[in-house]
Amino acid sequence: MDPGLWTSFCILAALIFPLLDKSAYHQDVLVTAGIYILLALGLNIIVGYAGLLNLGYAAFFAIGAYTYAGLNITWNIPFWAALPIAGVVSCLAGFLVGLPVLRVKGDYLAIVTLGFGEIVRIVFNNLDPITGGPNGLLGIDQPTLWFPVFQSGISWREFDFGVKSAPFYYLVLASVLLVAYASVRMERSRLGRAWIAVREDEIAAGCMGIPVAQVKLLAFGAGSLVAGIAGTIYAAKQGSVTPDSFDFILSVMILAMVVLGGMGSVPGVILGGLVLSILPEMLREFSIYRMLMFGLVMIGMMIFRPQGFFGNTRRKYELKIQSIVDS
Repeated sequence: MDPGLWTSFCILAALIFPLLDKSAYHQDVLVTAGIYILLALGLNIIVGYAGLLNLGYAAFFAIGAYTYAGLNITWNIPFWAALPIAGVVSCLAGFLVGLPVLRVKGDYLAIVTLGFGEIVRIVFNNLDPITGGPNGLLGIDQPTLWFPVFQSGISWREFDFGVKSAPFYYLVLASVLLVAYASVRMERSRLGRAWIAVREDEIAAGCMGIPVAQVKLLAFGAGSLVAGIAGTIYAAKQGSVTPDSFDFILSVMILAMVVLGGMGSVPGVILGGLVLSILPEMLREFSIYRMLMFGLVMIGMMIFRPQGFFGNTRRKYELKIQSIVDS
């Protein structure tokens, strides 16, 4: 099937899903999966495109969630106004972290970002007057929409998302489609090619005139922006945020989604996020062996299909060349 036709079919299926399946539980599971997919798409910019191993990505997710929670509870700023603010705050946090962190590479970069993720979680856990400490922040407002009604003139009515799953489903779906489209466009842009060049060989990229430090910072900032948006949607959906929702395990899970789907591949990352989000729900009856099965699947993927479900074309060639060199 033509890739464009297949993409259109998947989008159409996603759009009509709530009309075919009225189960609030199924829709809620897909909302959670969509938030994870958003995070995986953001991390894919950092890890898949630029090749920067980030093990503290949940920190930017937390920053976005707490930013919206604080703005909404303290100053009563609504969701739609706080959404870009939370994204920008997370983006700036990415830049600030990137300035000292990107001086190191490889395993050292992974260790430093892991430490940053834990520091952010511990700060939110202990900053009681601002973040509520271990209890978190409660009473966060859900999004609302205003729409016109034509009855004896024009009047406006308010639609509150409340605890309904369908509105959040379409909100998350629109966000995933927008971020996926932006990711594809960025990959094909001059900046995307610069990210790939830096990922392959920093020294060669620098010799060809690519500002390596700036390119890395842009990758960190773009990925953190997406995490901030996902955090805002998560806080609005849950109605509360607590520090234990943003632990190291979450960062590992998001990274696993990127690796499983295929680093640098947008369709692969979406599929990886969908599989690793829905699979635990399907395996609830086998909760004792759930992590064992998850580990075996990841090991099998690394052995038999290291490029992931839908490996990026460039990554396929890289792995093939690497196997030839090793042999």
